[in-house]
Amino acid sequence: MDLFSFIDCANRSKSLPALFELLVDCSCQQGFSQVAYGALNYNEPVRLPGHPMPAIAINFPWHWRKHYFDRKYHECDPVVRRTPMLSKPFMWDHLLKREQLNPNERLVMEESREAGLKHGVSVPLFGPLGRISVLSFASTFNDAEPAQNVHRLNVLAWQFHIAFAAIAQPAQPVKQSVGLSDRERDCLRWTAEGKTAWDIGLILNISENTVNFHVKKAMRKLGTTSRTVAVVKAIRFNLIDLPGRLDSTTRT
Repeated sequence: MDLFSFIDCANRSKSLPALFELLVDCSCQQGFSQVAYGALNYNEPVRLPGHPMPAIAINFPWHWRKHYFDRKYHECDPVVRRTPMLSKPFMWDHLLKREQLNPNERLVMEESREAGLKHGVSVPLFGPLGRISVLSFASTFNDAEPAQNVHRLNVLAWQFHIAFAAIAQPAQPVKQSVGLSDRERDCLRWTAEGKTAWDIGLILNISENTVNFHVKKAMRKLGTTSRTVAVVKAIRFNLIDLPGRLDSTTRT
């Protein structure tokens, strides 16, 4: 399953287990078959069976999960500790190389690699009322290249997070009355394709500043300060077409 099929299927999913299976299927295509979703500072009533806090959904190897929770590694896991301090996806390799980890933190990272989680990417996820979650993708391959997959994994994480919230709290109506201008939709579509503001400016024959202006307006309308979340919400609310289905012609 590719990224855009995942977005389409996730928007129609009605259960957390099915949604998580979709997530795993899609992340596998990026070379990251191991996935963990956790709530860091709140108790989430909807979770897969047998998953103690802070895990909500996880398919990491069973022996590692038992080892991890038996020793309460989530209390010293550098991924868990650093997620609230970061706003963008981060790679586990960078934690080992660039961060000053204490012995317990380094032990968690080294043992996770020995358990088969060779490389990982974690995406901080922020919600209402100060809620903080994290979605981590890990690869069992020594030659995995997380840096090349960060953009797609980031979109995957946010789409899953938003879809999960819709399933967990179905009684809350979803606002779909947001109105985007044609130019705002154009800019978000190309942002979804991974284009920079400079790239989009060339495609649409407008300045980079104008692109940023339209994207920021769309972000405000969609109630987010993140471009990635704006794209995910716009797709979920059917305000823009799925990426990869853009017409060859664009507005001037």
